[in-house]
Amino acid sequence: MAVYKRVLLKLSGEALKSGSDLFDFDKVRRAASVIRQMRELGTEIGIVIGAGNIWRGRQGPAASMDAVTADQMGMLGTVINCLCVADALRQAGVDAVVQSAVDMNRFCEPFNAMTARRHLSEGRVVLFAAGSGNPFFSTDTAVALRAIEMQVDAILMAKNIDGVYTADPMKDPHAELIKDITYAEALRRNLKVMDASAFALCAENHVPVVRVFGLDVPENLIAVLEGSDMGTFVHP
Repeated sequence: MAVYKRVLLKLSGEALKSGSDLFDFDKVRRAASVIRQMRELGTEIGIVIGAGNIWRGRQGPAASMDAVTADQMGMLGTVINCLCVADALRQAGVDAVVQSAVDMNRFCEPFNAMTARRHLSEGRVVLFAAGSGNPFFSTDTAVALRAIEMQVDAILMAKNIDGVYTADPMKDPHAELIKDITYAEALRRNLKVMDASAFALCAENHVPVVRVFGLDVPENLIAVLEGSDMGTFVHP
């Protein structure tokens, strides 16, 4: 049995790509297979996906763009990613629904919290696209917002490192893994788990826990649901 009844899973767009290809469909299918196993444990699953495989926001050559336009392009990138993963889930035998914070009825449902909760309770995976629907807010903020609205038991932040560290472990060989930390302490120490507005939302609304762990092995998602203490626990 799973230790969490309802979760919000954050996936990076980079987790869907390989090399110069925007999508590595072997990776997409593997992710869908793992999510199907998560559902089979009885967990209700909402998903937010970043757009990093398609668009990196106001970075590099796009730094001179109008900020609103650049962020809108990022939102559209998340819609493409959600449609892709939803298709893979359906092919894996999982009923999946995409809801978008920006209305685009020909492609997906408009976001509605009550409808999304009903979908979850009826066993569907719900993919939340287009972030919060507003520029200047990251997908981290969308994760926190949707987690609060869906009344989840945990946010699962599957990352390219295996938890929260005292410093960037890619740059500092002395960085140490933090196993347990509060939202307030993570904010005070400026640890880059989520952005500040996302942390503040989680803290103010008492999100029970954010689990941060590595996605180098996708099956880590199953292990976390089954009770593994891998990675970092961030909590009120």
